[in-house]
Amino acid sequence: MSQTSLWWHDAVIYQVYPRSFADSDGDGMGDLPGITSHLADLRELGVDAVWLSPFYPSPQHDAGYDVADYRNVDPRFGTLADADRMIAEAHALGLKVVVDLVPNHTSSDHVWFQAALGAAPGSPERERYIFRDGKGPDGEQPPNGWRSTFGGPAWTRVPDGQWYLHLFDVTQPDLDWDNAEVRAEFLDILRFWLDRGVHGFRVDVAHGLVKDRDLADWDYPDQGPWVVPPEDNRPPMWDQEGVHDIYRAWREVLDSYGPDRMLVAEAWVQPVERITRYVRPDEMHQAFNFPYLFAHWTAADQRAVIEQSLATNATVGAITTWVLSNHDVLRHTTRLGYREPLKQLSGIGPGDPQPDAALGLRRARAATLLMLALPGSAYLYQGEELGLPDHTEIPDELRQDPTWERSGHTERGRDGCRVPIPWEADAPSYGFGPSDHSWLPQPASWAEYARDRQAGVPGSTLELYRDALRLRRSHSLGTGTLTWDSTGFAFRNGDVRVLTNFDGEPVALPVGAGVLLSSEPLDGDGRVPTDVTVWFTV
Repeated sequence: MSQTSLWWHDAVIYQVYPRSFADSDGDGMGDLPGITSHLADLRELGVDAVWLSPFYPSPQHDAGYDVADYRNVDPRFGTLADADRMIAEAHALGLKVVVDLVPNHTSSDHVWFQAALGAAPGSPERERYIFRDGKGPDGEQPPNGWRSTFGGPAWTRVPDGQWYLHLFDVTQPDLDWDNAEVRAEFLDILRFWLDRGVHGFRVDVAHGLVKDRDLADWDYPDQGPWVVPPEDNRPPMWDQEGVHDIYRAWREVLDSYGPDRMLVAEAWVQPVERITRYVRPDEMHQAFNFPYLFAHWTAADQRAVIEQSLATNATVGAITTWVLSNHDVLRHTTRLGYREPLKQLSGIGPGDPQPDAALGLRRARAATLLMLALPGSAYLYQGEELGLPDHTEIPDELRQDPTWERSGHTERGRDGCRVPIPWEADAPSYGFGPSDHSWLPQPASWAEYARDRQAGVPGSTLELYRDALRLRRSHSLGTGTLTWDSTGFAFRNGDVRVLTNFDGEPVALPVGAGVLLSSEPLDGDGRVPTDVTVWFTV
């Protein structure tokens, strides 16, 4: 396989959130057999690969990102044999499979952490995690003032008086990546899933594995613990230099299986130049482009982030990724439904200002068509091909994201983007499963978004995605080169020209333009209305 033909260079990768994709047995929770039953639909949509959020054994305190066993499948989702069948079916359909890997922390139910609780301070069992003595005469104060990203302190005290670090939920103790046994364990976990046929790993909290050895205190910025500040105020728990040695070792493992295996980093770092440090030639293959995800819906902001993304990745020869939604943020259909940019990442609820659904969908379709015209690799989040918004009116008593409780009910969390998706408008749970039950409530309005209501309907969001993915492939847009036009927000990628009208009066296309695809109909004079993206040739 040549360097120019590696699948992940231009792949469109579809994120499956297993508990919310398809339920095969009616228990209200999605599962692996449900996923397998719909893989042909994803192949028909036109994607190249699927990325699955965690399906490992877990007490599910953080929707499976609290892993108790990295080499098995949670019974809620099926069995290891079901995973093998899913991978085999994906391969038979020509789809690659990427799985989530959660290396920053384990579940507190993990056998290692249970052994640590039963062992003495300073024991080998405790050295796999970050245990420390507390401050004060009796050690009654935590070792430092670090805070959990879910709210509250990042330290919990155990009965013998020591404290353990958890940058997320109290049930997610952080591993100590200075420990040789931890490093060896994850190399073996990589091999376990590579041997089963997966083509890559999405690495959760890739920037968080290594902490400052002194556990130095830190003054948090006003934006909260998720936001990584500029270089002159770098936090001691994020983006430490030591993470890069870890990924070099991982890269060696993946390369030993051939050039078609890949790693993609979830790295919340800034400035954008620091993201490229994760995708140097001997480290990861991709990193999620979060600056693009959060760029404001203006011509200036969109052009700036596209130019910066392509330029900075080019300095290390890396592929640029593009993403608009995932399981941790408001769906872009909802996010773009506000006239003024939102400041929060997630968590719209009853009583909050609600988005303009029509505006959000119109802009989301335009944003998607813009994204899929860019060179590089693109990520789709399940349900966005249906135009799904967040469920913004989930009753607070039904919320399951730990952020809701740990923040003292000040942050509603991410449940809104995780609601089970609709397949059939008139079926129980909209075809999510054979029963009416779903682990989060589905809004009544979702019948109109169901896949069977959109399939084959010209102009539907589903058909827009299908057409865009077909044209993206046939015109090789993922491996193309972007060249900006001299006026307006317009660019050329190969033989396709792309124009987005962000605001103002309708914009005329060049004389002789042949429209390939438009996110909304053009006006009566053939001009491009506001919040519309068009692909055309001339």
